Amino acid sequence: MREVVVLIHGLWKTGSDMWRLRQRLDKAGYDCRKFKYHSLTASPEDNARRLHQLVTSIDSPVIHFVCHSLGGVVLLRYFDLHPSLTRGRVVLLGSPVNGSQVAIRLSKHWYLRWLVGRSATDGLLGNGAMWNSWRDIGIIAGTIPIGIGVLSGRLALPHDGTVSVSETVLHGATDFITLPVTHTGLLYSSKVSQQTITFLRAGKFGDETGDFLLESELT
Repeated sequence: MREVVVLIHGLWKTGSDMWRLRQRLDKAGYDCRKFKYHSLTASPEDNARRLHQLVTSIDSPVIHFVCHSLGGVVLLRYFDLHPSLTRGRVVLLGSPVNGSQVAIRLSKHWYLRWLVGRSATDGLLGNGAMWNSWRDIGIIAGTIPIGIGVLSGRLALPHDGTVSVSETVLHGATDFITLPVTHTGLLYSSKVSQQTITFLRAGKFGDETGDFLLESELT
């Protein structure tokens, strides 16, 4: 039985933007499942409860999670509600786990508030769930400052055009790296995919020389 990877998309998305990452994970031997949720009309907690329904329907002893942007905030809320149901690892790609300055600025204006919707509730405003080291979790942040997020105002450097690196830092994370990609580029970069697969297999990212650790057992 193949290990399962649940892919969780970000704000305004449906998961179709994760096709390239999914393709690479499939090639690496993982059984990928997409969790599609309503990022504007439901809160992170509402979506975490729906995620629980998907996870409990999967017949596999090992279930990993790979999340982009808001997807990581939803997953933290999920683990807050259901700490340790399965074995597996987690990789967050550009997830603003400490809150999003872009979302905070948009939320201050009634005519722009709809752009973040209910995702601002217990999530993007910096009031999301904490991480209690339930399993190995790796963080990848981008550092190319090009993206629509900069239109909302200046972001703290370094950032990926939407999320600052400092917004992705999670207390208790197993490993953390930055790569020269944009926020959207996190989903298409071969280096990001390679490091994601490395972490799922080894519980840590590869070193700077590209010596990727691919054959470790899950603990």
